[in-house]
Amino acid sequence: MSSPRNFRLIKRAIPLVLATLLAPAIASAFTPFVVQDIQVKGIERVDPGTIFTYLPVKVGQTFTQEEASAAIQKLYGTGFFNDVKIDALGNVLVVTVEERPTIASINFNGMREFDAKALTTSLAQVGFGQGRIFDQAMLDRAVFELKQQYLSKGKYGVQINPVITPLERNRVGVSFDIFEGDVATIDKIEFIGNHVFSAGTLEDQMELTTGGIMTWYTGTNKYSREKLEGDVERIRSYYLDRGYLEFSMEPPQVSISPDRKAIYITMTLHEGEPYTLGEVDLAGDLLGLEDKLQPLVTVKEGETFSAEKTNAVAKSITDYLGSLGYAFANVNPSPMLDRENRVAKLTFYVDPGRRVYVRRINVGGNTRTRDEVVRREMRQQEAAWYDSSSIKTSKERIDRLGYFTEVDVKTDPVPGSPDQVDVNVDVKEKPTGMISLGVGYGSTDKLMLSAGISQDNVFGSGNSLSLNVNTSKTNRAAVVSHTNPYWTQDGISKTTSLYYRRTTPYDVSDSGSTGWYTVESMGLGLNFGVPISEVDRIFAGLTFERNSLKDINRSGTNPAPLAYQNFVDDYGDSTNAAIFSVGWAKDTRDSALAPNRGSYTRVSADISTMDLRYYKLSGQQQYYWPLGRAFTLALNGQVDWAKTYGNSGKAFPVIKNMYAGGIGSVRGYEGASLGPRDTLTDTYLGGSKRIVGNVQLYLPFPGASRDRTLRWFMFSDVGQVSTTDGSGCANGQYGQVADPCGWKYSAGLGLSWESPLGPLQLSFGRALNAKEGDQKQVFQFQIGTGF
Repeated sequence: MSSPRNFRLIKRAIPLVLATLLAPAIASAFTPFVVQDIQVKGIERVDPGTIFTYLPVKVGQTFTQEEASAAIQKLYGTGFFNDVKIDALGNVLVVTVEERPTIASINFNGMREFDAKALTTSLAQVGFGQGRIFDQAMLDRAVFELKQQYLSKGKYGVQINPVITPLERNRVGVSFDIFEGDVATIDKIEFIGNHVFSAGTLEDQMELTTGGIMTWYTGTNKYSREKLEGDVERIRSYYLDRGYLEFSMEPPQVSISPDRKAIYITMTLHEGEPYTLGEVDLAGDLLGLEDKLQPLVTVKEGETFSAEKTNAVAKSITDYLGSLGYAFANVNPSPMLDRENRVAKLTFYVDPGRRVYVRRINVGGNTRTRDEVVRREMRQQEAAWYDSSSIKTSKERIDRLGYFTEVDVKTDPVPGSPDQVDVNVDVKEKPTGMISLGVGYGSTDKLMLSAGISQDNVFGSGNSLSLNVNTSKTNRAAVVSHTNPYWTQDGISKTTSLYYRRTTPYDVSDSGSTGWYTVESMGLGLNFGVPISEVDRIFAGLTFERNSLKDINRSGTNPAPLAYQNFVDDYGDSTNAAIFSVGWAKDTRDSALAPNRGSYTRVSADISTMDLRYYKLSGQQQYYWPLGRAFTLALNGQVDWAKTYGNSGKAFPVIKNMYAGGIGSVRGYEGASLGPRDTLTDTYLGGSKRIVGNVQLYLPFPGASRDRTLRWFMFSDVGQVSTTDGSGCANGQYGQVADPCGWKYSAGLGLSWESPLGPLQLSFGRALNAKEGDQKQVFQFQIGTGF
């Protein structure tokens, strides 16, 4: 049976064959004559010079019947004409043509899988596009190309019907009516020749799967040629990483059921035998750096050969040479196989190339952001030796600005200067201004309303300015802040903030009798951050704050908590405080939104003067470890410790107490419920000492490739809230709470997502050691709280 390609070639050849056979008839019979003039009739778009090019005669030359036949064949062969005639009127040569129509427009009806612009570009690459000559053979080729595009997506039932509409001026409009059909799903994946690893193990390496409970959402059971090619490479890498250097794999056999709905994939493997490493050497031009390069060779003799580890060693050597200015260093690992003993001798051949320095750093793609905003993040300097590590750090710093959707850093050689390169930084800006309106609901704060306007890149300067307003049942806040990340050229940042907060502490009775008292805080803060390394920053600041207690009810059916009455007796209903803060932070996480590796450390100290005299010490530590391709283990620990100073004998100000319980601390317990209770109202008081620990295992969420911030997790929490002076923690002192200041444990499952309204967390937690009086809460969710 002829293939579609052969069939199209035959169709294209038919006009030429007919032209050859019929040329003598189409060319009017005439005796040879000397051409005095040449006339061309019937042309509308084709230039007359094109026709003259294919005529084998000029004015003043003799024209014969044989030359006329040859000219007709050549003109047909151009593909421009449906009909060609050559006549002789006296000594005048007359060429009459009928032009083929041109394509005026291309439209797609019923298409959802592809972007029309992308498909139009694809068709233009095969010669079918707007302004091109319309040809039936090219139309067939366009239909074939469209079908190939759909087959690559697994849509084997696609039907494409071209509709040709004649238009004025010898043009046509082409419409493709497309019935896409359903994607063929994978019914079976079969492995042949696998003896060492089971079919299940190999399927675990693949992205494509057969149908399952969640494949309706993940779509991994829908066949895709590109995904299958990726799976083949993943299986190959799996074997090579375990020493099977002679592993080979035949092209996968893909078959389809008669109804074009089910796909069957068969993979034939030749595993071979595993190899161990023999002698490991360095060779080539080592630049006298053997003592520096040898520690980078982490693979050792006697180990099972691993392609992944071998490539990692080659990359480490390449990166090291790149940091010394050898921008085009090449390290080629070459194993020599001893098949009899199953040993592979491994040699790393090093070619450092020429050492180069950076001539210029060019910034492009920024239409609004100033060049200096990008350049000040560059750690590679002009007229300095090329340093790959500095360029990598520069790219990461530019990316972390949050002003660009794409950051591409390329190194291009300077023509004619083999020891120079240019570093080109191309960025794609994103909108950095945002107006947000949000409505949320938290299991603790109930209904939450938020509104804000922010600009992270004001006038392209890199400064940020924001105004945010939030309100809920118990908390209201309005914050205006401005940050200049480069207040000085050394990278010292300055943040100025003005805030207002209004808080009604939690009422465990939930009787609706809120408003016993209100705490209002207004403040003005000035904070500075000083970078001491790429990941470390020291910060210091001063905040002036005024606090007011209102609506204090000392009698009646709903009196204010005794602790707040005592605070007013000690400090008055209005207080002023100047709070000095200093701290240090270190962030090596690979992402602030959904980290998979790295750590975050922060320690700080606050000292308050004037009416409120206290100091507070805080520390937080987070670790993230990737466990394979899909799992991440996260640990979080936080400690806060505060105490008054001086000889006033006053208790620690209750309005500065810290709380725990609920999302963000110990899930499974009601929000802010841990710690001492008020003796009069049983209100949650919090405490001056807080310790929280969390262990969280992130699991892949079906279809998470669509949004990497969407993840399941299992968790276990521990926490304690108490007082630094030991007061308020006696067992059974407050209502029916048996151990208000004891350790609380919980465990459960949850879901996290960086939603358009902010970080979202849902948890189903169980309190593991709840005692009498503890307030438990199984389901909790919150928008705006992170790990």
